[in-house]
Amino acid sequence: MGFLDQLKDKFIKKPDKDIYLSGFERSNRLLRSRMSNLFDENRQRDEDWYEELMMIMVESDISVTTANNIIEKFKKDLRYNEMTMSDSKQLLISVMSEHYGDFPLDLMLALEGPTVVLIVGVNGSGKTTTIAKLAQKYKNEGLSVAVAAGDTFRAAAIEQLNTWAQRIGVPCIAGKPQQDPASVMVDACRYAKENNIDVLLCDTAGRLQNKTNLMNELAKMFRVIGREIEGGPHAVWLVLDATTGQNGLSQAKVFMEATEVGGIILTKMDGTAKGGIVLTIKEETGIGVIFLGLGEKPDDLRPFDKDSYLYSLFEGKEHVR
Repeated sequence: MGFLDQLKDKFIKKPDKDIYLSGFERSNRLLRSRMSNLFDENRQRDEDWYEELMMIMVESDISVTTANNIIEKFKKDLRYNEMTMSDSKQLLISVMSEHYGDFPLDLMLALEGPTVVLIVGVNGSGKTTTIAKLAQKYKNEGLSVAVAAGDTFRAAAIEQLNTWAQRIGVPCIAGKPQQDPASVMVDACRYAKENNIDVLLCDTAGRLQNKTNLMNELAKMFRVIGREIEGGPHAVWLVLDATTGQNGLSQAKVFMEATEVGGIILTKMDGTAKGGIVLTIKEETGIGVIFLGLGEKPDDLRPFDKDSYLYSLFEGKEHVR
């Protein structure tokens, strides 16, 4: 059984396969046709062929560094195997899977007391909406959830999170516009302890204009949360807009300098024709994607699954029977 067949065998059993297929439809439509032409049995794997492969990968938002590393491993494995074009395509996807590796997913709950998750990201990345979707997810799993509106520099962010919280049916701890975000975190942590909240999701400001201010602000949040709840914050997740491509990678590096990012949530994957950014982020930051935003509905925020990602990216709906 070839590698793609193995992926398909796993994929068709996934309850969320249709969400993945729909979310990656734009990326798949572009990539699949170009890969089909590239791996036509009448083609020769010469230097022009490898240059075309490189171009396809880079134009799919795989960085030059990541693409080079994948292609070099692909070439090395081909030296030891005489393969048809069809088999070599499967080898390429296998190399991509191996190159990405594994990364721990989702949230490890604290043994005692609330589990605090700090959500960071620039304004416009879908951060507030993502917090709402996470709140819905954990509530559906039977956990008690609260959200904290820590982006006090934007009155609209406070209002938006409040509206989402009411819709979902979870408490929202919010301060006033321009209030010190750290004081909101203190109130939220105390509320979470007093009301036996399992998961506290904390919004933060998304301003990158001054990196020093960002670092100081997040450091202060860390201190006050750690003082109120032992071990907190237990996770820091960075929200990136997939449609920004390589610019998202630059954002990731700024936030990594400012705080201890432990996982990345890629939003708006359904709005980009370039799905390769997932591979680049892991290669260049060492941090894996833990959730993908594949649509607007709450259920469209899916835990990242490497096999589902690769199959949806390269094969598509017509191959699922």
